[in-house]
Amino acid sequence: MCQDRGCCHSCLHYVLDYETPKTLVIQSKAVGFVFRFTQLLVILYVVGYVCVVQKGYQETDSVISTVTTKVKGFAYSNTSDLEHRFWDVADYVIPPQGDHSFFVLTNIIVTPNQTQSRCPELPTPSSICTADCDCTEGHSDPRSNGIQTGLCVNYSDTQQTCEVLSWCPLEIDTNLPKHAMLAAAENFTVLIKNSVTYPKFKFHRRNIMPQINSSYLRRCEFNRITDPDCPIFRLKHIVSEAGEDFQSMAVKGGVLGILIDWSCDLDWWAGKCYPKYSFQRLDNKNPNNSVAPGYNFRFARYYKTPDGEETRTLIKGYGIRFDVIVFGTVPAVSDWVMLTCARKKDLYNKHKVTYLNEDSDSESVSG
Repeated sequence: MCQDRGCCHSCLHYVLDYETPKTLVIQSKAVGFVFRFTQLLVILYVVGYVCVVQKGYQETDSVISTVTTKVKGFAYSNTSDLEHRFWDVADYVIPPQGDHSFFVLTNIIVTPNQTQSRCPELPTPSSICTADCDCTEGHSDPRSNGIQTGLCVNYSDTQQTCEVLSWCPLEIDTNLPKHAMLAAAENFTVLIKNSVTYPKFKFHRRNIMPQINSSYLRRCEFNRITDPDCPIFRLKHIVSEAGEDFQSMAVKGGVLGILIDWSCDLDWWAGKCYPKYSFQRLDNKNPNNSVAPGYNFRFARYYKTPDGEETRTLIKGYGIRFDVIVFGTVPAVSDWVMLTCARKKDLYNKHKVTYLNEDSDSESVSG
């Protein structure tokens, strides 16, 4: 029983006793120096790294952007397939309008006068045959050029292949011109119109600056030194700044990025927020891996003969796709600085915080 009472007494002391910290002052220069030096390091870290380097007093917003492009230029080609041909923007920009990108045709393989008929398949391990039994009527392969008819026919004097129902004659895409057919495309220009918004700060900008007028746009061309604000770019200069040669890249095509950086610091004058342009090749250019290089696609132009037969000209187009990539962040002074360091911090605090009075169903600001 006594033991139980003693236990209860100890518990009451533990619950009801009041403790207060005691400060021990050590009169030691060495200990005091270490303490103050540690405090100084903490202050330098907060002020120097967090505030100055990392700008921890700021809040940021990400960019929302829209881009439109307009390409201009002319070219002339002289080939056996296309004869003498003049090319304008309706011919070499495909499609005419793109979402943050545009494609410029630079080289082509043309297969003219195709009709829907029967012809020998191109020789491959799966299409070479010696008799009709090697071919399956109705068989098709996504990697082939048509639907097999079940017949084995002469492809050449020495070789037979399965006959296919297709657009004939079939395209032979191994004879790519070694020099870009539209070499003059390097002198084409593109006007890039870019608008950005930082919704959090209600900040809007265009890459066409307020001081730019129509007469300036008609004569300017982007140059980092003489015309850094001009939104008109010559294609060969874009490719050159990406570290590539336009004529070499134009043979098999490729993908090139036009990067627009809108990272600005709104702690300073917002009028100093300008776009910064850079250029970079985006597709893989590996000399040790030459499988499926460049950039190409096929399209056709259809015609009707006088007797009503449908024909087409198939074009395998090689060219450069330009992707316009817009990015950036905008930092601005955060509420913490406004509410603690500003001269009118009391006024800001008063209007920053709103108290809700549930009894009177009304609102009041702090103050």
